[in-house]
Amino acid sequence: MATELILPEMGEGVTEGTVARWLKAEGEPVKLYEPIVEVETDKVTTEITAEAAGTLLEIRVPAGETVAVDTVLAVIGTPGESTGATNGGVPTNAATSSPTVSAPEIVTPPVKTEFASRKTPVGRVSPVVARISAEHDIDLTQVSGTGKNGRITKQDVLAYVEQRQETAPEAAQEAAQEAAPPPSVQPAVTPITVPTQQLSESEELLPHSTMRRAIARHMVESKHTSPHVTTVFEFDFSAVWAHRKAHKDQFARDGARLTFTPYLVMATAEALKVHPRVNSSWRDDGLVLKRQINIGMATAIEDGLIVPVIRGADGLNLLGLARVVADLAERARTKRLKPDEVQGGTFSITNHGVSGSLFASPIINQPQCGILGVGKIEKRVCVVDDMIAIRPKAYISFTFDHRILDGASADNFVSTLQSIIENWT
Repeated sequence: MATELILPEMGEGVTEGTVARWLKAEGEPVKLYEPIVEVETDKVTTEITAEAAGTLLEIRVPAGETVAVDTVLAVIGTPGESTGATNGGVPTNAATSSPTVSAPEIVTPPVKTEFASRKTPVGRVSPVVARISAEHDIDLTQVSGTGKNGRITKQDVLAYVEQRQETAPEAAQEAAQEAAPPPSVQPAVTPITVPTQQLSESEELLPHSTMRRAIARHMVESKHTSPHVTTVFEFDFSAVWAHRKAHKDQFARDGARLTFTPYLVMATAEALKVHPRVNSSWRDDGLVLKRQINIGMATAIEDGLIVPVIRGADGLNLLGLARVVADLAERARTKRLKPDEVQGGTFSITNHGVSGSLFASPIINQPQCGILGVGKIEKRVCVVDDMIAIRPKAYISFTFDHRILDGASADNFVSTLQSIIENWT
């Protein structure tokens, strides 16, 4: 039986998506959980994966068209098989109009595990679950789902991976080493060719993407919403530098790449606890103080900037933050984030120093109070105790909403952050 590829719910308040490009053409073979199409919303660009293996029989929504959630995007099946009547762009509920399709058998090496085998088909899974299962060669029929109606969640798959690594540590370590990119190389992003329009002999028009329009609108609105002020400090990263050098190999053995970002996120979360006004939003009748500390991590992608959110950042240790930072950054660059993973931030950090920038005055991500800018961390000549020394340093800028904070209160927040970084143990 043919399987319909449905545009899934892509986050709270997201009711439609635009087909950015098809990764497969009609007639091409498709693997289970293989990315087939990229879909854009005003929040994020993400990949939709195949829920069955077979051949892409029919594409029903061409690139560039915007459709509602639950619309049938394409049909997967066996060559020559009937695809049924097209939906003409009208939303179709997969739960009522599509036949139930059991997940095809996946052949994987036998693994001893305490998890019980599923007795029901896997059904629809999220792009995150599909990606993790593909990376770790997991038979999802062996994973017990704890989500609604037995649906497999990200936590279920990660727990299965952890259990399997305990029973086969050597194989898991090999797989992790092969999957991890070299420290100096960023994960590759497949270039997207956007057709241009000829305006004259010397000019051509490059149309804006949905994401670029959203970024532009958000930045202009931010500048019109709050008075921006930026303060700049110079941090000494000697203590963090030494700690990272002493522990990065240990973190690597635990499957985490230790960069400077987890340190900054952890220190920022601690500083926000000391200065709760910085973790707030302005309202005409008062300040909305946020109980949760959800730190947005600005990540550069091909067509602009996206800010995945580390939820409950104050509740994670350094190892946990290193794992989350690496996961969100990789999925942001490969367009595998879900819309709800870029929502709900209470404070943001942008590490513009990775491209060589020394300092900047970033724009506030509304409705947050401020955003931290991290410049290039490099060894500089400085004076320490009246002696010339060389220390790893960086300029840290803090752009804040002057309605919420004054210069002194903003500087106090950055001073607390500086003390945590410079006295790291």
